[in-house]
Amino acid sequence: MKIAAQIISVVAHPLLMLTYMLLLLLLVNPYLFGVNSISDLESRKLILSVFFSSFLLPAIAIFLMLKLELISSLEMRNKQDRIGPFIVTGVFYLWIFQNVLRNNDMPTAFLIAVLGTTMGLFLCFLINLFFKISLHATGIGGYIGMVLITMWLYSYGTFDMWLPFVGSCSVSINFVLIASILIAGLIGSARLGLGAHTSRELYSGFLLGLICQYAALKILL
Repeated sequence: MKIAAQIISVVAHPLLMLTYMLLLLLLVNPYLFGVNSISDLESRKLILSVFFSSFLLPAIAIFLMLKLELISSLEMRNKQDRIGPFIVTGVFYLWIFQNVLRNNDMPTAFLIAVLGTTMGLFLCFLINLFFKISLHATGIGGYIGMVLITMWLYSYGTFDMWLPFVGSCSVSINFVLIASILIAGLIGSARLGLGAHTSRELYSGFLLGLICQYAALKILL
């Protein structure tokens, strides 16, 4: 069970949530980004760019901090270990938001997702000075907030996607929402099982992620 919880924690790493948000938007309506499908070359370039700047670069920076003994472990179980990674990651996310904001081809839903994620990151940094909030819960809370906002902005019922061994099929956006909520519960259970957080830290993080997405919606609309 511990191994399963660790795998879930890695796959649902908070730095991956922005890439997951982009993937969902490209699946639901790639035309928002001026492409025909998620498999288009321009789609792949965008996905790689967001993954590289929102996950890979911050991850490399945090790994270097570990090697330089600026943090005690990659798990960052204490509040002090989180300060440096928060600052470094925050710089990358501000850079991402600035680039996305300047790009007139970016849809409103993704602008909101990036701003909400960036706001959540900086608020977690401030809260972390007093209280160890769950970043995993903040990440999945923000993801669910993005799903709800996307449903409200574009009123999607279903979208088509290709699945291995199944082929092209229609997927309900309501199913995506329900699945996201179930995944949030799975992530929370994994973090509790690993002893990484308390229930209060998880609930606080989830609400913060959700609220930040709606705050970004109010700011940009």
